[in-house]
Amino acid sequence: MSLKDFLKKQFIDVIHWTEPEDGILAYRFPMQDMEIQNGGQLTVRESQMAAFVNEGQVADVFGPGLYTLNTRTLPLLTNLMNWDKAFQSPFKSDVYFFSTRMQVNQKWGTPMPITIRDREFGAVRLRAFGIYSWHLSDPRAFYTKVSGTREEYRTADIEGQLRNTITGGMSGLFAQSQIPFLDMAANQIELGARIGEFMKPSFAALGLQLDTFVVENLSLPDELQKILDQRISMNMIGDMNRYTQFQVAQSMPIAAANEGSGGAGLGAGLGVGMGMANAMMNAMRPPSPPDAPPAAPQPPAASGAPPAAGAETKFCVECGKPIPRRAKFCPECGGAQ
Repeated sequence: MSLKDFLKKQFIDVIHWTEPEDGILAYRFPMQDMEIQNGGQLTVRESQMAAFVNEGQVADVFGPGLYTLNTRTLPLLTNLMNWDKAFQSPFKSDVYFFSTRMQVNQKWGTPMPITIRDREFGAVRLRAFGIYSWHLSDPRAFYTKVSGTREEYRTADIEGQLRNTITGGMSGLFAQSQIPFLDMAANQIELGARIGEFMKPSFAALGLQLDTFVVENLSLPDELQKILDQRISMNMIGDMNRYTQFQVAQSMPIAAANEGSGGAGLGAGLGVGMGMANAMMNAMRPPSPPDAPPAAPQPPAASGAPPAAGAETKFCVECGKPIPRRAKFCPECGGAQ
């Protein structure tokens, strides 16, 4: 030890700290040989707390203000009594500063979909993401459980732990809540508040306090979202009979606007539309009871009359008139089929 360093240690220490940048949670004040002179002056600013570690134990925790530290290291006398230890005091002390500012805009999300049991859809896979904020509230717990004797501890060092804790807690909460997915998506503010209350004890165990928790989005994987969209579409359609009539009416102007086909194109479009409508109506009509009498046979069509539209007919591609399904030429216009 040089004479300059020896003399420097004999002055009363003035201890204070200002944050040089964002992201620092804990900072150990650099003290030569970790020896704080008895009567050292400690200044703690707003948005900070400090822990005084004396002889290996957390002696006290300080909020904002000016404090006098009492140690067993006396100027000059202690060092002279320990000349056999290279004038180093055996009474080691440290001061750790902790930033209590709110850490905002911390992002969370589910890297993989969470599988839950839904009362309406059965088992579904759920995705979620959002933001949360927290601050350091218990320096003693944070020092003993998380930061320890490191010279500096940053937000990035604990961010992964917090994010994984949130994801794991959400899986258990969703499994116990029995809330349908559609209700979750419609009440994201209330859901975020419930998750925040559920996660607060896990943060408190680390000396932290969870301030806000926001659910920005709840969604299903793409393949499940397509199925949900189809179900919503069917619910919006409602009456299939009226929907079929609407579809047929919509096809009429499309067929009429088909250039190059003229009236034949319009007739063909109407015929196809009516055929589709009949097929859909027959498929939706309830089946006849088993003991119902057989339908009466239809009388044969008069000679020379065009066959009625049905299972044994098709429509002419030229004039749109119904013709026998096996006909090669239209009996009305002579067009090849």
